[in-house]
Amino acid sequence: MVEFMDRLGVWIGAILTFAIFSFLYKDNPLYKVAEQIFIGISAGYWFIYTVYNILIPNLFNPILTNFVSQIHLLVPAMLGIFMLCRLIPKIDWLSRYAIALVVGTTAGLSLIRTLQSDVLNQMRATIMNPFAGANLAIILGNFILIIGTITGIVYFFFSKKHEGVFGGTARVGILFLMVCFGAAFGYTVMARISLLIGRLQFLMGDWLGWIN
Repeated sequence: MVEFMDRLGVWIGAILTFAIFSFLYKDNPLYKVAEQIFIGISAGYWFIYTVYNILIPNLFNPILTNFVSQIHLLVPAMLGIFMLCRLIPKIDWLSRYAIALVVGTTAGLSLIRTLQSDVLNQMRATIMNPFAGANLAIILGNFILIIGTITGIVYFFFSKKHEGVFGGTARVGILFLMVCFGAAFGYTVMARISLLIGRLQFLMGDWLGWIN
């Protein structure tokens, strides 16, 4: 019985995989069915995960076991209920308080993290002696890092017209930006190709048994 259920799961996975691949031809009912199944299963999974791994251990159990010392947990519980009020038009304004708190807290935390990772660390890595490298490749990399950072900043300085030496520096910054965007795009493409390889390995291995 277990082996039959495993084989049935492989067949369902293969059929749904081909249904998703059918979108490469055009939008069709098979793709929509597979898409809705994926969305429904994902929503159900995260709902159960949230109940059993977040709400029960962090809210229900502490309040039920020691209500007096854990009474402060009613505040996030109330904000969570306010979020659900978004579904009721007459009292949907209550959800704005919860959303405002989430957005404000996220902005504050992200500001500090972004300043440390994207600004201060970048400045610290740029302010250095380019000749301090152990070999010619490291020294050349240091110069590329410094030139790319400075010319990139010059490109985004729009208070002065991009002409003359300033414009030439900005055009060098554009080259560095294009290389950066190309590398990011290539990384994204490679990630998608890795997903495709995973699906092909599933079809030719688990489903057809052509590869081990």
